[in-house]
Amino acid sequence: MGSVKSVASPAETVSEFDEMVSGTKRKYYMLGGKGGVGKTSCAASLAVRFANNGHPTLVVSTDPAHSLSDSFAQDLTGGMLVPVEGPDSPLFALEINPEKAREEFRSASQMNGGTTEVKDFMDGMGLGMLVEQLGELKLGELLDTPPPGLDEAIAISKVIQFLESPEYNMFTRIVFDTAPTGHTLRLLSLPDFLDASIGKILKLRQKITSATSAIKSVFGKEDNQPDAAEKLERLRERMVKVRELFRDTESTEFVIVTIPTVMAVSESSRLSASLKKESVPVKRLVVNQILPPSSSDCKFCSIKRKDQMRALDMIREDSELSGLTLMEAPLVDMEIRGVPALRFLGDIIWK
Repeated sequence: MGSVKSVASPAETVSEFDEMVSGTKRKYYMLGGKGGVGKTSCAASLAVRFANNGHPTLVVSTDPAHSLSDSFAQDLTGGMLVPVEGPDSPLFALEINPEKAREEFRSASQMNGGTTEVKDFMDGMGLGMLVEQLGELKLGELLDTPPPGLDEAIAISKVIQFLESPEYNMFTRIVFDTAPTGHTLRLLSLPDFLDASIGKILKLRQKITSATSAIKSVFGKEDNQPDAAEKLERLRERMVKVRELFRDTESTEFVIVTIPTVMAVSESSRLSASLKKESVPVKRLVVNQILPPSSSDCKFCSIKRKDQMRALDMIREDSELSGLTLMEAPLVDMEIRGVPALRFLGDIIWK
């Protein structure tokens, strides 16, 4: 049906999954690439494989167009942890629901002037202090609509929860089914962006605070408000933690998923270059939907196979992709849906 191939020797190939499954220290795996290449199936099959090898596992979808529910043939909607039925060890799934978060944001901003409720909502994501800053600067109208990048901010807030909340302590493997390339790169670059932005806000606030303090002192008024700068500094520290996690070669790995077409391979090469620029560890490349060998090819299959071989040759010659472990997943004659089918696919890919 198919095989796993690699630029490494056969002995090393056998130990590929052993390396991924070894140890009880928590590890994070992010699977991403061009839309429509089978990221969700690969992420779900890896999660099932981890669970069946004794690791309590959580699989998280950060893609606004979720399909984890389809892959597991189980309702995982609602933005809450849901147990997946079937694997040997605990396996939970979480579909981050940005639309629900946007609706909550809009509702909160329309109640009682908005600021208090929006702050409570954003506090849940660790971003409440940004609302305080907008309120103090009399920019509350900016809270009427969700800010750009809210989807990524929600995903980042979940990563912070994974790092800090006791609720997630049991999981030794966390697998991310990420959004298509552009969204994922924004997600990975957000901690750096927020770190730099918070630095600028702190400087701006310091100037404003100095000016307002001088005015208040003239009228004999004291400022007894809690120090928002302190809260911003705490948020900044949390962003640094997330950034370090994304770049930690000991605990994090980004797995690129692609299909054997020239367009998909070209995008995968650009993604690999961008990930390296962000210092995100990448070791493996899954090439999905490869036509299995056949003794009697039809004309269409023969042409298709040649196109796929050309794309595979591109990978082996590409400066960005040739150094990655190449793992091939065949095009199968069944729909990969439900835990048994995912186990079947996982046994082929994650050897």
